[in-house]
Amino acid sequence: MKLLWSLAILCVLFGGYHWYSNREIARPPGVLAADEPQQGAITEPREIETKSYHLKPLASFDITARVVSKERYWLGRESDLSPVDLVLAWGPMSDENVLKHFTFSQGSRSYFWNAKTLPVPRGIVESHTANMHKNPACDEIASVLTSLRPGHIVRLKGYLIEVRSPEGWHWRSSLTRTDTGRGACEIVYVESLEAN
Repeated sequence: MKLLWSLAILCVLFGGYHWYSNREIARPPGVLAADEPQQGAITEPREIETKSYHLKPLASFDITARVVSKERYWLGRESDLSPVDLVLAWGPMSDENVLKHFTFSQGSRSYFWNAKTLPVPRGIVESHTANMHKNPACDEIASVLTSLRPGHIVRLKGYLIEVRSPEGWHWRSSLTRTDTGRGACEIVYVESLEAN
Protein backbone atom coordinates (compact mmCIF):
# COMPACT_ATOMS: atom_id res chain seq x y z
CA MET A 1 0.00 0.00 0.00
CA LYS A 2 2.88 2.37 0.79
CA LEU A 3 4.30 1.72 -2.66
CA LEU A 4 0.99 2.70 -4.29
CA TRP A 5 0.82 5.91 -2.25
CA SER A 6 4.43 6.71 -3.15
CA LEU A 7 3.73 6.16 -6.84
CA ALA A 8 0.60 8.31 -6.66
CA ILE A 9 2.53 11.13 -4.99
CA LEU A 10 5.30 10.87 -7.59
CA CYS A 11 2.72 11.05 -10.39
CA VAL A 12 1.12 14.14 -8.86
CA LEU A 13 4.51 15.80 -8.39
CA PHE A 14 5.60 14.97 -11.93
CA GLY A 15 2.29 16.24 -13.32
CA GLY A 16 2.61 19.45 -11.33
CA TYR A 17 6.18 19.98 -12.53
CA HIS A 18 5.20 19.27 -16.14
CA TRP A 19 2.32 21.76 -15.96
CA TYR A 20 4.44 24.43 -14.24
CA SER A 21 7.39 24.12 -16.62
CA ASN A 22 5.08 24.27 -19.67
CA ARG A 23 2.65 26.99 -18.60
CA GLU A 24 2.04 29.46 -21.40
CA ILE A 25 3.46 32.98 -21.48
CA ALA A 26 0.63 35.41 -22.24
CA ARG A 27 1.17 37.56 -25.33
CA PRO A 28 -0.88 40.47 -26.72
CA PRO A 29 -2.67 40.22 -30.07
CA GLY A 30 -0.64 40.97 -33.18
CA VAL A 31 1.96 39.23 -35.32
CA LEU A 32 5.00 38.64 -33.09
CA ALA A 33 7.28 36.86 -35.57
CA ALA A 34 6.60 38.36 -38.97
CA ASP A 35 9.55 37.12 -41.01
CA GLU A 36 9.73 33.89 -42.97
CA PRO A 37 12.48 31.43 -41.94
CA GLN A 38 15.74 32.00 -43.84
CA GLN A 39 17.34 28.97 -45.44
CA GLY A 40 20.55 29.09 -47.46
CA ALA A 41 22.85 26.85 -49.45
CA ILE A 42 25.96 25.47 -47.80
CA THR A 43 28.93 27.14 -49.51
CA GLU A 44 31.65 25.41 -47.51
CA PRO A 45 30.47 21.91 -46.59
CA ARG A 46 31.61 20.74 -43.17
CA GLU A 47 30.96 17.66 -41.14
CA ILE A 48 30.08 17.56 -37.45
CA GLU A 49 30.79 14.58 -35.22
CA THR A 50 28.85 14.29 -31.97
CA LYS A 51 27.99 11.37 -29.67
CA SER A 52 29.32 8.93 -32.31
CA TYR A 53 26.94 10.35 -34.93
CA HIS A 54 27.94 12.01 -38.18
CA LEU A 55 25.99 15.23 -38.88
CA LYS A 56 25.90 16.63 -42.40
CA PRO A 57 24.61 20.22 -42.76
CA LEU A 58 22.14 20.42 -45.65
CA ALA A 59 21.28 24.13 -45.42
CA SER A 60 21.87 27.09 -43.14
CA PHE A 61 18.80 27.99 -41.13
CA ASP A 62 17.69 31.13 -39.28
CA ILE A 63 14.20 31.46 -37.78
CA THR A 64 12.39 33.81 -35.45
CA ALA A 65 9.16 32.22 -34.24
CA ARG A 66 6.74 31.78 -31.38
CA VAL A 67 6.83 28.55 -29.39
CA VAL A 68 3.33 27.05 -29.32
CA SER A 69 4.22 23.64 -27.88
CA LYS A 70 7.24 21.78 -26.47
CA GLU A 71 7.86 18.08 -25.89
CA ARG A 72 10.81 16.45 -24.09
CA TYR A 73 12.10 13.05 -25.15
CA TRP A 74 14.27 10.64 -23.14
CA LEU A 75 13.87 7.34 -24.99
CA GLY A 76 14.88 6.24 -28.45
CA ARG A 77 17.92 6.87 -30.61
CA GLU A 78 16.66 10.29 -31.69
CA SER A 79 16.66 11.56 -28.08
CA ASP A 80 20.47 11.14 -27.99
CA LEU A 81 20.64 14.04 -30.43
CA SER A 82 17.36 15.86 -30.01
CA PRO A 83 15.95 15.84 -26.46
CA VAL A 84 13.45 18.62 -27.26
CA ASP A 85 10.94 19.14 -30.07
CA LEU A 86 9.37 22.57 -30.51
CA VAL A 87 6.27 23.42 -32.48
CA LEU A 88 7.05 26.87 -33.84
CA ALA A 89 4.72 29.39 -35.46
CA TRP A 90 5.57 32.48 -37.48
CA GLY A 91 3.87 35.03 -39.69
CA PRO A 92 0.07 35.11 -39.21
CA MET A 93 0.27 31.99 -37.02
CA SER A 94 2.28 33.92 -34.39
CA ASP A 95 -0.72 36.21 -33.75
CA GLU A 96 -2.70 35.53 -30.56
CA ASN A 97 -5.90 36.45 -32.43
CA VAL A 98 -5.25 33.44 -34.68
CA LEU A 99 -3.66 31.04 -32.18
CA LYS A 100 -6.56 31.33 -29.72
CA HIS A 101 -8.63 29.21 -32.13
CA PHE A 102 -6.14 26.31 -32.06
CA THR A 103 -4.98 23.54 -29.80
CA PHE A 104 -1.62 21.87 -30.43
CA SER A 105 -0.27 18.56 -29.18
CA GLN A 106 2.86 16.48 -29.74
CA GLY A 107 3.80 12.83 -29.57
CA SER A 108 5.97 10.26 -31.34
CA ARG A 109 8.07 13.05 -32.86
CA SER A 110 5.04 14.56 -34.63
CA TYR A 111 2.65 17.38 -33.91
CA PHE A 112 -1.07 17.76 -34.31
CA TRP A 113 -3.39 20.75 -34.41
CA ASN A 114 -7.11 21.20 -34.09
CA ALA A 115 -9.46 24.14 -34.58
CA LYS A 116 -13.26 24.31 -34.52
CA THR A 117 -13.13 27.05 -37.14
CA LEU A 118 -10.15 28.10 -39.23
CA PRO A 119 -9.35 31.82 -38.89
CA VAL A 120 -6.81 31.48 -41.73
CA PRO A 121 -6.65 29.10 -44.70
CA ARG A 122 -5.39 25.58 -43.97
CA GLY A 123 -2.38 26.18 -46.21
CA ILE A 124 -1.27 29.05 -43.96
CA VAL A 125 -1.47 26.81 -40.89
CA GLU A 126 0.59 24.11 -42.61
CA SER A 127 3.23 26.48 -44.05
CA HIS A 128 3.59 28.70 -40.96
CA THR A 129 3.85 26.08 -38.21
CA ALA A 130 6.29 23.22 -37.92
CA ASN A 131 7.49 20.59 -35.49
CA MET A 132 11.26 20.97 -35.27
CA HIS A 133 13.65 18.48 -33.67
CA LYS A 134 16.34 20.51 -31.88
CA ASN A 135 19.91 19.25 -31.75
CA PRO A 136 21.79 21.64 -29.41
CA ALA A 137 25.42 22.40 -30.26
CA CYS A 138 26.38 22.79 -26.58
CA ASP A 139 25.11 22.25 -23.03
CA GLU A 140 24.15 25.92 -22.60
CA ILE A 141 21.82 25.80 -25.60
CA ALA A 142 20.41 22.45 -24.38
CA SER A 143 19.60 24.09 -21.04
CA VAL A 144 17.79 27.01 -22.69
CA LEU A 145 15.83 24.64 -24.95
CA THR A 146 14.55 22.63 -21.99
CA SER A 147 13.49 25.83 -20.19
CA LEU A 148 11.40 27.21 -23.08
CA ARG A 149 7.64 27.53 -22.66
CA PRO A 150 4.76 28.14 -25.06
CA GLY A 151 4.64 31.87 -25.73
CA HIS A 152 8.40 32.39 -25.84
CA ILE A 153 9.64 34.21 -28.92
CA VAL A 154 12.85 32.55 -30.07
CA ARG A 155 15.52 33.18 -32.65
CA LEU A 156 17.40 30.05 -33.64
CA LYS A 157 20.37 29.90 -35.98
CA GLY A 158 22.20 26.83 -37.21
CA TYR A 159 21.75 24.14 -39.84
CA LEU A 160 19.19 21.72 -41.17
CA ILE A 161 20.99 18.40 -41.00
CA GLU A 162 21.13 14.77 -41.99
CA VAL A 163 22.27 12.35 -39.27
CA ARG A 164 24.06 9.04 -39.82
CA SER A 165 25.30 6.46 -37.36
CA PRO A 166 28.27 4.10 -37.90
CA GLU A 167 25.92 1.14 -38.42
CA GLY A 168 23.92 2.93 -41.13
CA TRP A 169 20.89 4.41 -39.31
CA HIS A 170 19.97 7.84 -40.65
CA TRP A 171 17.58 10.70 -39.98
CA ARG A 172 17.12 13.52 -42.52
CA SER A 173 15.61 16.97 -42.12
CA SER A 174 12.88 18.34 -44.32
CA LEU A 175 14.11 21.23 -46.47
CA THR A 176 10.76 22.92 -47.06
CA ARG A 177 8.11 24.50 -44.86
CA THR A 178 5.21 23.39 -47.05
CA ASP A 179 5.35 19.60 -46.64
CA THR A 180 3.17 17.67 -44.19
CA GLY A 181 3.06 14.20 -42.71
CA ARG A 182 5.86 11.73 -42.09
CA GLY A 183 9.32 13.19 -42.81
CA ALA A 184 8.07 16.78 -42.84
CA CYS A 185 9.82 17.85 -39.63
CA GLU A 186 13.01 19.87 -39.55
CA ILE A 187 16.07 18.58 -37.71
CA VAL A 188 17.93 21.69 -36.58
CA TYR A 189 21.50 21.75 -35.31
CA VAL A 190 21.20 24.83 -33.07
CA GLU A 191 24.36 26.94 -32.79
CA SER A 192 22.69 30.10 -31.49
CA LEU A 193 19.50 30.62 -29.48
CA GLU A 194 17.86 33.76 -28.09
CA ALA A 195 14.55 33.69 -26.23
CA ASN A 196 12.25 36.31 -24.73
